[in-house]
Amino acid sequence: MNVHLKDVHDAKLTARVGLAIADGDIHPRPKTPKSLYPYLSQRFQEHMATFGMIPRHQYQAGPAYPKGNPDASRRDSYPPNGLPPGSCLDFMRSQHLDANNVEFGVLNAITPAPGAAQNLDLSAALSRALNEWQVAEWTEPEPRLKASIVVPYEDGPAAAAEIEHWAGNPHFVQVLLMSRTAEPLGQRRYWPIYEAAARNNLPIGIHAFGYGGFPVTGSGWPSYYIEEMSGHSQCCQAVLASMVLEGVFERFPTLKVVLIEAGFAWLPPLAWRLDQHAHKLKAELSHLKRQPSEIIREHVWLTTQPMEEPDIRRRHLADVCGWIGWDRLIFATDYPHWDFDDPAEALPIRIDEANRRALFRENARAVYGV
Repeated sequence: MNVHLKDVHDAKLTARVGLAIADGDIHPRPKTPKSLYPYLSQRFQEHMATFGMIPRHQYQAGPAYPKGNPDASRRDSYPPNGLPPGSCLDFMRSQHLDANNVEFGVLNAITPAPGAAQNLDLSAALSRALNEWQVAEWTEPEPRLKASIVVPYEDGPAAAAEIEHWAGNPHFVQVLLMSRTAEPLGQRRYWPIYEAAARNNLPIGIHAFGYGGFPVTGSGWPSYYIEEMSGHSQCCQAVLASMVLEGVFERFPTLKVVLIEAGFAWLPPLAWRLDQHAHKLKAELSHLKRQPSEIIREHVWLTTQPMEEPDIRRRHLADVCGWIGWDRLIFATDYPHWDFDDPAEALPIRIDEANRRALFRENARAVYGV
């Protein structure tokens, strides 16, 4: 692989206009909590108005940590009408889809987060409401956008039923889970989700974040938001190890997984370590027929944001991409969040045209069948 290093600034015009891109992580948001009421039954409208959604953590009025910016969003992402970032399709069109030449974008609706609800009936109802809302207010009026099926993932049968309800609907391209769940995602309680997704040829998108009812580290609550933010990669490493070692991919050999918003530079050393341990502890893993790295190479993709960008030896970024495989990386911006990756700035190296097109467009189209 020949990689030429250079400053990316003189390529801005090409990035902005010349290459239509796919964006693997765009976050829509309801205008107000009541925006979902038209998609909820009277029972759950009243429940939300009276009790709200009780989450699986002790912080009832919001997230555990204040974000880098209010609403975890760019300061310029608030629409002129004063609505929350990510809630106005017209503004998203002008600020992001048109400005960055996005020809295909994947919506990951994580606000609100129905999977984190303690009440499983409410979790299922909110999931259905969010899915209907995505179609009615986003993907039908804007064909460049496709949605992810939001599911009540702590209730495996209900989540599988939600997948079956939307399977074959052209507005949806994957199933959305969060990385912090009540148990590791390789556990059997989540297998009905994987079975339904594999049967319907839908990738599983696992987005970093969420609250499963436990602290966000293995030893309690950290002091700072930066610790929670940096821990996204750690929880996704745990997710991937669980799914590989529990035999999820042996049981569902056609399943595809996309890890979203956890970076990617950690993957090669994790795969190396898993191979080493699996070899030494193979008596415990008789159900695994291949090395963990082989399983990962066949079944797993990663979005690029937030991209690890070494300041001095930029070639190391190219090395990591090569180790993972340029065909396994899906460009993502995380719009409208504050750590948005601008497609004109996000890749501080020059790569050959084939890898550039794969990273910025073709990999996403292949994985999602668009």
